[in-house]
Amino acid sequence: MEQMSLFDHRKEHIPLASRVRPASLNDFVGQEHLIGPGKMLRQLIEKDQITSMIFWGPPGVGKTTLASIIAGHTKSDFINFSAVTSGIREIKEVMNQAELSRRMGICTVLFVDEIHRFNKAQQDAFLPFVEKGSITLIGATTENPSFEVNAALLSRCRVFVLKALEEKDLIRLLGHALKHPAGFGTQNVLITPEQIRAVAAFANGDARTALNTLEMAVLNGEISAKGILVTDEGLSQCISRKSLLYDKNGEEHYNLISALHKSMRNSDPDAAIYWMCRMLEGGENPLYIARRLIRFASEDIGMADSHALQVAVSVYQACHFLGMPECDIHLTHAVTYLSLAPKSNALYQACEAAKQDVKNLRAEPVPLQLRNAPTRLMKELEYGKGYEYAHDTREKLTHMECMPDSLKGRSYYFPTEEGEEKLAKERFDRIRQWKMQAADQDLHDEYNRIYMIPEQ
Repeated sequence: MEQMSLFDHRKEHIPLASRVRPASLNDFVGQEHLIGPGKMLRQLIEKDQITSMIFWGPPGVGKTTLASIIAGHTKSDFINFSAVTSGIREIKEVMNQAELSRRMGICTVLFVDEIHRFNKAQQDAFLPFVEKGSITLIGATTENPSFEVNAALLSRCRVFVLKALEEKDLIRLLGHALKHPAGFGTQNVLITPEQIRAVAAFANGDARTALNTLEMAVLNGEISAKGILVTDEGLSQCISRKSLLYDKNGEEHYNLISALHKSMRNSDPDAAIYWMCRMLEGGENPLYIARRLIRFASEDIGMADSHALQVAVSVYQACHFLGMPECDIHLTHAVTYLSLAPKSNALYQACEAAKQDVKNLRAEPVPLQLRNAPTRLMKELEYGKGYEYAHDTREKLTHMECMPDSLKGRSYYFPTEEGEEKLAKERFDRIRQWKMQAADQDLHDEYNRIYMIPEQ
């Protein structure tokens, strides 16, 4: 006689998350903004009036589960399609079958998991069938559909944004799994509320991670006459390392670096250190962070504290020498310094304004007085004529025009009074005042020359 294991052998190869997947909206946990009473998505599902749509959200928040619920409610043919295992040939086969069904009066709902993995040609294959109504497309993606789904296809779909689950939702979900007959309802699992909260916190808003962790903890529990005891030691091994959502080439990468940059700009070192650590924990290259800090030092601090650039460059070198994990403290040093430094974006504004003029205005020739004349021909062409050597003057200034004729008087740099830039502003104001006085004197002399008015 075959000995039965503690768990039904027919279920042991099916993950807990699949065994306890909700079959109705009433059992679904989270996403109240979409499927709460009276919400649009709930009404569409309950009335079986599904339109083409995209479910966008992080892993484990219910995208596939909602598709499964729709499959149970709709009177249409429901086809589950994976972008991982399917190509153009499979798409065309399914589309042709859907077109035949349409001609027979049968609608087809096509669920495409991880639709962002399809390339442009594969996504284009859906478009004519969506337009004709052969299929109602439901796509699920963890990536921003604005970037990953063709504009033509996206314009024909309604996007529903699913949020990471809250800890209370995950606790409710775990409690349901412990009581569900397909879960651990037939077993006497001894687990404390504190342990359940620990699993929920570890899952970081991901229901699949929460259920997989619970299953691992129970399977590795201590079996006794009273039941299965989940020990703190066993649980700690299951939650020893949190897997953070972070794709170094995806949207979350840019979200986190944006959060770091804006926290420093807002002079909030605590938030900046947190976001920096999130990136490092997710596996980000520390040199990437260090390069962004160098940019920040000039873009958001600039002349208000020129030492900020030196600190940022030094930290980049330290990260290059040491690498992870030792260089994390150097990054913290730079992030803190940059957060607390006085802020000025005057250099950034000057650069952007000048770039616009370079891009949009005529490319003026360099004025003769600013050109070098290393050859006799160049001298004959008057290269360098009118050049004034600033070091020959007492003020170390001249009234020589350095701008092209069409840009005379144009200003780009407007220093602030933040930090050390106040000193730069004071000097710049004195330089401008001197040059204006020199220009006025030139006008006065030119007027006297024209009208032959003798000097007094």
